[in-house]
Amino acid sequence: MDNFINLVKLSVGTESVDSLIAWQEMRRAQMPDSLPRHVTRMWPKREAEILAGGSIFWVIKGVIQCRQRIMRLDEVRGEDGIRRCAIVLDPEIHRTANATKRAFQGWRYLKPEDAPADLPKSRATDDTLPEDLNRALADIGVL
Repeated sequence: MDNFINLVKLSVGTESVDSLIAWQEMRRAQMPDSLPRHVTRMWPKREAEILAGGSIFWVIKGVIQCRQRIMRLDEVRGEDGIRRCAIVLDPEIHRTANATKRAFQGWRYLKPEDAPADLPKSRATDDTLPEDLNRALADIGVL
């Protein structure tokens, strides 16, 4: 049994894994440590399990398509003084087998046994399938 837990999160406004990569690269230039991060209002209660090897799995257009290892959780406070959690990520994005995921708010925990497997690095440059075909294949477990 794995001793870690993952997160799953919608990547709102993202069109593809490549657009997620481009957006993160643009934002990384603004970070003092050059690491990508996602800031969320809620602090995960299962922090120790996440930091024991967890990743964030990104849902793009209704399909889990990639993941990033979670490096740490940083406290950040906005101008409003509210405490938030910055999920600091490894810059390397791993493409995964596609898995459909219904829309949800915030993030959810994802058990390692329920997480889609990483694709071989040789498939990272595969052409992107049309969205409807990608979703249909994910629905039947082909991708």
